[in-house]
Amino acid sequence: MQSPFTYLTVEKAELYRQVMLVFVAAKRRFTVHLRPEDVHAETGGDLAEITAALGALQGWGNLRADPDTSRVTSVEEFHRARFLYQLTAEGEAAEEALGVYDEALGRRGALQAVALADIATHLRALLELGAATEPDEAKVHLLLRALVDRFTDLAANAQAFMGSLQRSIDMEEADTEAFRAYKDRLIAYLQRFITDLVATGGEIAGLVERLDGGAVDALLELAAHREAADTAPGATDEDDPREAEFRRLAALWRERWAGFRGWFVSTPGHPSQAKLLRSQARAAVPQLLHVVATLNERRAGRSDRSADFRTLALWFAEAPDDAARHRLWRAVFGLHSTRHLTIDAETLDAREVDPVSPATSWEIAPSVHISPRLRRTGSYERRGRPTRVEDRSEARRHLAELAEREAAEVAAARAALATDGTIRLSDIGRLDSAPFRLFLGLLGDALGALGPGRREISTTATDGSLAVTLTVLDHAPQVRLDTNHGVFRGPDHLVRITDLTAPAQVERSA
Repeated sequence: MQSPFTYLTVEKAELYRQVMLVFVAAKRRFTVHLRPEDVHAETGGDLAEITAALGALQGWGNLRADPDTSRVTSVEEFHRARFLYQLTAEGEAAEEALGVYDEALGRRGALQAVALADIATHLRALLELGAATEPDEAKVHLLLRALVDRFTDLAANAQAFMGSLQRSIDMEEADTEAFRAYKDRLIAYLQRFITDLVATGGEIAGLVERLDGGAVDALLELAAHREAADTAPGATDEDDPREAEFRRLAALWRERWAGFRGWFVSTPGHPSQAKLLRSQARAAVPQLLHVVATLNERRAGRSDRSADFRTLALWFAEAPDDAARHRLWRAVFGLHSTRHLTIDAETLDAREVDPVSPATSWEIAPSVHISPRLRRTGSYERRGRPTRVEDRSEARRHLAELAEREAAEVAAARAALATDGTIRLSDIGRLDSAPFRLFLGLLGDALGALGPGRREISTTATDGSLAVTLTVLDHAPQVRLDTNHGVFRGPDHLVRITDLTAPAQVERSA
């Protein structure tokens, strides 16, 4: 069955695609008709072959041929078949589909932090228009169209980038030095985007929730009304075509806004796409480090089972004969037909002269010489005194002291972090190494659980020993905490840290 895509599956498909691309390029230059000589000038080759290709494409419905009478100067030229060719709707649609396919395959994608800033700017402008008494319809429509285009580009590029990133992580063979250099740049790129996504994504989520207060419905209807104004009149007067088109466009804009909202704002049981993207980007960092560690292990010559089996397969392929392959097999795997017997050199020589099939019965097979100790005791090994049991009491005592010391340090760190009620981060004071490490982990858990739009979060440490309540402050100043390793800076918060292992807390929970 012939279709507009037939030219891709037949002989000379490359020539047909080249001819079609000439017509696509001509349409971009607003040129409608092309003669065979014009196509030949763009592609080269044989003119007769180009003319035959044009006729074939016409037969498949990709091109339309119109008689060319513009250069006729005689009756003979009039009766000679001369045509002007142009793309049909089917041919143009086929090439557009192929263009989208080629673009999708070649897209590398990117995590566009700039797009996040642009989206936030558009939302702030929409919020101002929504607060106006009579918003400008043209400005609303242009802003919404720009927002849709920017968001569509962001989502598509993020999806393509995460797909290419996963292929990079799954790569089996790679140049170690090149991949390590690429890894450093990629991890820095991911960390920068995660930071922007946390900051700007939270702002976008707040702007979306403010617009959802009622202003967004009116803005979406304004955009739909402006687009519906260009609706052509219908064939009948039974229904107003503009009103029907307005209803369709209004539903389409509401659907777009719902998708946009779901990308940045989480709902119970449905985390936002931005949150999922942030999780994937964070998970990619340790995966990249694991790939680098694997490459380093291979370069350092550590045992790698797949490499060993490939080397063994090469040895088997290079073996001169089957006998050598059998000896290699026995040396590598130690799998013999009778592994509990030891055959001496004389028996092996006799077997090489007169081989015995493995299917030969024991009754008629020649005898095999075995070790006298095996015949007498059933074992090759000489029996003797067992190995002395090593006294490890000193090592256990040392490990117990280390564990007790570490538990005391952790308890002291918890006691140093515990606060008497709610305080500011700036009031914590100087932290030693152990309390600071515990504080960083606890603060990271709290900030990770603090979703967009939330002002307060209560959570516990991974081991359940500490509870923390963190509250965001409006216009919080930058604070600094002095530690043994340097200065820790960040925005001020209200914080309450409770030591759940303290006796008072244990009795209260009991």
